[in-house]
Amino acid sequence: MRHINIPVFIPHLGCPNQCIFCNQRTISGTLEFDENKPREEIETALKTVSDDDECEIAFFGGSFTGIDRGLMIRLLDMAQEYIKSGRVKAIRMSTRPDYITPEIIDILKNYTISCVELGIQTMNDSVLTYLKRGHTSKDTVNAVKLLKDAGFDFVGQMMIGLPGATPEDEVDCAEKISLMGAIGARIYPTLVLRSTELEYMTGHGEYTPLSVEEAVWRSAAVLKIFSRHNVPCIRIGLCDSENLHSEETFVAGPNSPSIGEMIRSRLFFDVICEKIDSLKSGKNGNYKEITILCPPKATSQVTGNKRENIKKLTARYGFLRIKVREDSSLGGYDVDIIAKED
Repeated sequence: MRHINIPVFIPHLGCPNQCIFCNQRTISGTLEFDENKPREEIETALKTVSDDDECEIAFFGGSFTGIDRGLMIRLLDMAQEYIKSGRVKAIRMSTRPDYITPEIIDILKNYTISCVELGIQTMNDSVLTYLKRGHTSKDTVNAVKLLKDAGFDFVGQMMIGLPGATPEDEVDCAEKISLMGAIGARIYPTLVLRSTELEYMTGHGEYTPLSVEEAVWRSAAVLKIFSRHNVPCIRIGLCDSENLHSEETFVAGPNSPSIGEMIRSRLFFDVICEKIDSLKSGKNGNYKEITILCPPKATSQVTGNKRENIKKLTARYGFLRIKVREDSSLGGYDVDIIAKED
């Protein structure tokens, strides 16, 4: 069974704030919202799925619970019709922590909501203020409590490389999202988009975007935290689209279509090195050949693009031969090492 989100983008509706990094029209590729379009888009999407697929209508792209109440309820009513007909299983949405209130919770209770995705971005209040985010880390904690008390799951969205944020801030944010009970996470390395304050700051030397290499190792450190807490990372990086590769929308930053694969591969490399270092600290650490056991379908991430991880492991440890074998007993980013002594 496939899980499929049918996205309905609500670009920047309901959000009075203009965060320095934000241009939702660029991210979603949507300049305006036509209330009559969602039903057409949902019908088109449903024609491409099978009866065995599990579909959710996902209100993304803006602060859904902050839009005009009448519009929000009409959209929820429309989505609920598909649930009653059995064609769609549930509804999910993205919003801001400060737009989860007791009033909103009372409204959401009337619908089949699978989860609410919160744009947390960071738990550092100084960084939130600098971003002109308009909410605090306490608002995030309060929002999560309201959701969980009402029986709703949440997914935590966070960013890497924000102005003023350190790698330690990012690890701390991932830790807090995990400990608050998130059922999933999204990691977004910061991109500089047109018509944002961040573009101005970049042009005037006030902000230096992360390189791809920096984004990879910082994101891998965060991914490691989520993995440790068994919080699935359902997305790394913005969805690859023509918008984000156009000079009219993209300015600078780690905008690689393979950024997610690179980050996952980097985490495997770090975990493998930890395992090898642990082995080599023992009595018999003079190994020339190793076999890396990894989870099913993880071979490409373990070996790396163009076998980059294998090359780096060879250079670091001097192995004459490295094999990779999948093991169904392993999951996530777990690996085992079988070492052959010299």
